[in-house]
Amino acid sequence: MSFRFTRNYVPDNDLFDLVRRLFEASTSQMPSPRDVLEFHVHGGNAITKSVLAAIPLSVSEDSSRNTSKIIRYAEPGEFTRRAFYNNRLDLIQIEALGDSLSAETEQQRRIAVKGSSGMLSECYESWRQQLLLARGELEALIDFSEDQQFETTPTQQVQSVVSQVEQLLHQVQDSIQNASRGELLRNGISIALLGAPNAGKSSLLNRIVGREAAIVSTEEGTTRDIIDVGVDLGGFYCKFGDLAGLRNGSEKNALPVTEIEKEGIKRAKERALAADVVIVVLSFESNPVRPEYGVHHIPINGEVARTLKHLDLKKQKVVYVVNKSDRLDSLEKANILPSKARDHLTSFDLPPSDIPITAISCREAPGGIEELLSSLISLFERMTSTSGYDSTSWEHSLGTSQRQKQLLEDCLQSLKLFLAQVGGNQDEQDETSLDVVLAAESLRSAADCLARIMGRIESGSVEEVLGVVFEK
Repeated sequence: MSFRFTRNYVPDNDLFDLVRRLFEASTSQMPSPRDVLEFHVHGGNAITKSVLAAIPLSVSEDSSRNTSKIIRYAEPGEFTRRAFYNNRLDLIQIEALGDSLSAETEQQRRIAVKGSSGMLSECYESWRQQLLLARGELEALIDFSEDQQFETTPTQQVQSVVSQVEQLLHQVQDSIQNASRGELLRNGISIALLGAPNAGKSSLLNRIVGREAAIVSTEEGTTRDIIDVGVDLGGFYCKFGDLAGLRNGSEKNALPVTEIEKEGIKRAKERALAADVVIVVLSFESNPVRPEYGVHHIPINGEVARTLKHLDLKKQKVVYVVNKSDRLDSLEKANILPSKARDHLTSFDLPPSDIPITAISCREAPGGIEELLSSLISLFERMTSTSGYDSTSWEHSLGTSQRQKQLLEDCLQSLKLFLAQVGGNQDEQDETSLDVVLAAESLRSAADCLARIMGRIESGSVEEVLGVVFEK
């Protein structure tokens, strides 16, 4: 294909020398099967604006067509949309592309790359083909059972399909579980700093983020509202929330709890119950009853203990740190912390810690902060590790988006419905009680969910999905 590019379209002849023109014929690697002209220009807004202004003038003067119909700016996501319609990318890869563009941490980039590799599409397509074959076996019973003699009974054929569906069901469940873990990487891990006033929550937040993100004061109730700070820890995007200190005003020598502080405490409890990880900040304090014991006392606020008992330990992780370790020498920290912490968790019937209990000091450097962060990163790795028959081959499922996860859950429900329709015990089931038509319909619904994940849906419905996806 030839392409003529005349020099007289440039309003400023000097501009022509600043522009390097590159013409590429359409190839299979390009997003759309069209010829493309790329401009590689020198940096600077003025140069870019001049080139953009000159492009419409490249249309020959004898052209009777409107310039705006020949040359125009691309609509949001137009090139990606063309790539989809020309089978260069499927919907899963396009969503992964959007995740790549918005990735802020290494872990976010990695799961986006996994999603764009095509492995997820191959996996879903393999499942869809399995369902189509299983559905074909059932529909053969519907269409030919009266005309043809099968070597097996209808019940035996259904049992064969049931075995396939049960195996597929477990794989879909694993994929959904991994998708939830992938959401932690994509959206960030929510971490709540929970504790009594003056335990050192704000100081710990400042040490973690490396700046004065929260006000630190010896006055109780300094933190009234939630202070959210995002930070990259070992490639994991973490959203730390410094919460108001929990108290009820009945503590010895405590000031009354104001209405503003009550609202802050209420929000702190709500945030703790919604967090992925709750870091409980305790501290070494003097024993008010036996002051001769020194600072070997680790008090646990009653409000903190009650809040911890309401956590959902199936979904949430709990971490305990004991601040103000600078009040102890190294021998005391080694001997006192483990026994004291265990005794307190047992006596208050509190959830166990998901990492070793760490003694820290927000005044000293490093003060145990590096040890705490290292333990947290190890915890994050466990929280986002994949599950399945082969965990390595399941890593790509971490890139599953919320839209894909919802369709997988719909697919799972259709598979469960199929198993319920064919009955739990095929050996005892009467052949006449098998409703093969309804069972086949459930498999069709499950297969359609997998097709919709990849964008293989009717044109009337596809626009509802693509409009949001492509604009990313």
